[in-house]
Amino acid sequence: MLVSAKEMLDKAVAGHYAVGQFNINNLEWTKSVLLTAEELKSPVILGVSEGAGKYMTGFKTVAAMVKAMMEELNITVPVALHLDHGTYEGCKKCIDAGFSSIMFDGSKYPIEENVAKTKELIAICREKGMSIEAEVGSIGGEEDGVIGKGECADPNECKMIADLGVDMLAAGIGNIHGKYPANWEGLSFETLDAIQKLTGDMPLVLHGGTGIPEDMIKKAISLGVAKINVNTECQLSFADATRKYIEAGKDLEGKGYDPRKLLKPGAEAIQATVKEKMELFGSVGKAE
Repeated sequence: MLVSAKEMLDKAVAGHYAVGQFNINNLEWTKSVLLTAEELKSPVILGVSEGAGKYMTGFKTVAAMVKAMMEELNITVPVALHLDHGTYEGCKKCIDAGFSSIMFDGSKYPIEENVAKTKELIAICREKGMSIEAEVGSIGGEEDGVIGKGECADPNECKMIADLGVDMLAAGIGNIHGKYPANWEGLSFETLDAIQKLTGDMPLVLHGGTGIPEDMIKKAISLGVAKINVNTECQLSFADATRKYIEAGKDLEGKGYDPRKLLKPGAEAIQATVKEKMELFGSVGKAE
């Protein structure tokens, strides 16, 4: 059964570790993340961007696939199905589709409009037992056509949104989606520290987890980050393993072209990446 992300993230804050959100793009992605979470006894959040939801034919399809797969694989660890960077309309669709968590990205709006829309969605989520994430300050890079420069969030605006009653808060601290450029200046721990001091035990979210050095990840967790999003790194692992399979001519041997064989190395690569991240974040064994 899908659960709200609230309890797992509150436990993460108290235990000084982070829960990984691993974005899913298809059946192989979903299966790989769920199997790894179960193997490592780690809570996990399955992230779905609006673009990925559309690719998988809609949020209802995604929710039905995840719920059925959890049942068939006998998944016992806590799993949240979460909309990533949702528009207001996208949030409403995921609520109706049976997701257990949403992120409303109102960072593009003036703070007053962000507050108003977030308040409305909080009320709906409370009624349905869902968790909700909000964002202040844009995350750099591009995701589904949304481009952010990676500005640092205003700590006072973060407190304003946190005080509305959201379950987790994504705050821009210089992080970006996708690959980090060579001239990236790193995370602003000064900003993160100021946000944490104003928001208290509110679980903070670090987007753009791919490519951030391990020491920065650990420091961010020590400053209240309890949810870290990973997407690009799994995509790169999948692509690299699939490329090697084809370049080695494996798809031309016997029935190596069978998609179950063709996609297997990539799926195993995703599992290896997820395992590495769960160990880094400290969530292994936390579902026991």
